[in-house]
Amino acid sequence: MTKTALVADQKGHDEMRQGEAYTALSDKPVEFNRKFYIESYGCAMNFSDSEIVASILNGEGFGATRNYKEADLVFLNTCSIREKAEQTVRKRLTEFKKIKRTRPGMLIGMLGCMAERLKSKLLEEEKLVDIVVGPDGYRTLPALISEAEGGQKAVNVLLSREETYADISPIRLDSNGVSAFVSIMRGCNNMCSFCVVPFTRGRERSRDADSIVRESEALFNDGYREVILLGQNVDSYYWLDEKSGPDISLATRSVFYFSSQRYHR
Repeated sequence: MTKTALVADQKGHDEMRQGEAYTALSDKPVEFNRKFYIESYGCAMNFSDSEIVASILNGEGFGATRNYKEADLVFLNTCSIREKAEQTVRKRLTEFKKIKRTRPGMLIGMLGCMAERLKSKLLEEEKLVDIVVGPDGYRTLPALISEAEGGQKAVNVLLSREETYADISPIRLDSNGVSAFVSIMRGCNNMCSFCVVPFTRGRERSRDADSIVRESEALFNDGYREVILLGQNVDSYYWLDEKSGPDISLATRSVFYFSSQRYHR
């Protein structure tokens, strides 16, 4: 008898994974005409967001590579919490720009919280990137890539009060095939004096519970046995089904209950 384990994740940075390059976990590799490369920095939410970005790019005909020198798109998914992370990202962007001199068609982009905070400086002053996309703008990546390919500087750092990417199925990072992140909420309302998250990721909004269950069920059917519920502040999860009610929060443990009943084998 097996049941998925559901664990609320914290905001910590896994130092072993900083700068990790995305590679999809797949038993059936698919050939793509164009390739993308993503390095992720910061918290678990950034790594989860890279999986969402990968899904969007796959839909546009881009496949993942771990060799940035052969990529048509190079992205850094960035963090603004730590100065060291920002210094590392700047260094990497300089390295990528050197490669671009020999491959003018390569596009360099910055995703995530640092993109939200330093958009003008990176685009206009330092001229290190072609594309800048904040955490709520990933759906617009196809249009932004087209703009950049046409020679324009492409940027979308608008924050959203609704975006949760609930309908996008992430393409999982190369992992142990047992544990997987499931994002249940985005943003934060706490406004702590030392933290930039409310300004780079916006206000709290929770994903609908039904989509969380569907994604978790799909993971179970693919062999995963541990689901890590992810958010900037998972204890604040709250969703109200306006059609049928009732409201659902982690305090009532409804998400845990519905999920465990579905996966009990």
